[in-house]
Amino acid sequence: MPDAKPYSQSYPDAEGYFGQFGGKHYPPEVQPALEELANTYQELRQSPEFQRALNKARIGLQGRPTPVHYLETISKQVGGAQIYVKREDLNHTGAHKINHCVGFALLAKKLGKTKLIAETGAGQHGVALATAAAYFGLECEVHMGEIDVSKQSSNVGRMQLLGARVVSATAGQSALKEASDSAFNAYVEQHKHALYAIGSAIGPHPFPLIVRDFQSVVGQEAREQFLSITNGSLPEHVVACVAGGSNAMGMYSAFLDDRGVILHAVEPLGKSDELGQHAATLSYGKPGTLHGARSIVLQHDDGTPANVSSVASGLVYPGIGPEMAMLHEAGRISVATISDEEVISTFFRMAKFEGIIPALESAHAVAFAIRLASQRPSSERILVNLSGRGDKDVEYVLQNYGTGQ
Repeated sequence: MPDAKPYSQSYPDAEGYFGQFGGKHYPPEVQPALEELANTYQELRQSPEFQRALNKARIGLQGRPTPVHYLETISKQVGGAQIYVKREDLNHTGAHKINHCVGFALLAKKLGKTKLIAETGAGQHGVALATAAAYFGLECEVHMGEIDVSKQSSNVGRMQLLGARVVSATAGQSALKEASDSAFNAYVEQHKHALYAIGSAIGPHPFPLIVRDFQSVVGQEAREQFLSITNGSLPEHVVACVAGGSNAMGMYSAFLDDRGVILHAVEPLGKSDELGQHAATLSYGKPGTLHGARSIVLQHDDGTPANVSSVASGLVYPGIGPEMAMLHEAGRISVATISDEEVISTFFRMAKFEGIIPALESAHAVAFAIRLASQRPSSERILVNLSGRGDKDVEYVLQNYGTGQ
């Protein structure tokens, strides 16, 4: 990757590519809508008026900025590196997802669209989008895998209370990929009056760019806060869970030019490393095209996407965002995997010793940070993006794992 100018100004290129990954692999009838979106976004990202409206919603609706918090008890228990978390779980609606949902809602208004369409896995993106739609006076249609509609029933109810229509995706594995397929098809049919507010840093250009930019507030805040806490020192390690890559790219964005900071991507190992039993795309996938972009995909020999598995619904996805794929290929991020068993153990540990119930997705990142801390000296600091809270997961965990006593 070139060092002549800041990373964010280097990628993607004009065609939406991050190295060999990315592009616009959508049907021809949608290409004009993508071009309009890309051109409008390039204008608005430089607009003071747009940024003022975005910041107003971030402060008043979302409750930003979210704090950086030291996990004192767990850090002492581990006895190694010090663990800090960026509390994105304290956002209104409970996760980082609302950062780009508010942005997409503003974009839709500027484009003259009346509706937002999206997919969701754990339901956090769906709730965030329904909230943003209600706030800005837009219709909202959320596609969700049938298995997740049942598993995350509380979030389904929240979306409906906020006025969203929830569409159950029943094909295939009935999970996040199928929800994405369903939302994509709905957008193709409705693109003249609706905007696809994609749920992660995936899909065709300009979606990965837009999501990264809207989520970059996480990294910007975290960097400034950490420098303040440590009297001018950066963390040695920055950690985030990954599936599509929205929370990871949001956190990484502020540290990509700092070569002394190691960026860790934590993937779901699920039940085992056997294909179909995990969702560790960077660890076990290979190049392919999924949902409108060339990236890394967990796939069978014939190129069809494989089934995936994780205790965290938001990570049950067989692909990865194209920017994440490029960073992995370039060696800029270090990749690790965490099993379902480790996730549940960390979920209970965070609740009992830190008073924080993390989302199962976020528990992957914290579990790896604990492992990493045990291997590093106490002089080092680890900054984790705690991307969401676990209210949505409590019923599922209690039913399947008890109270951890």
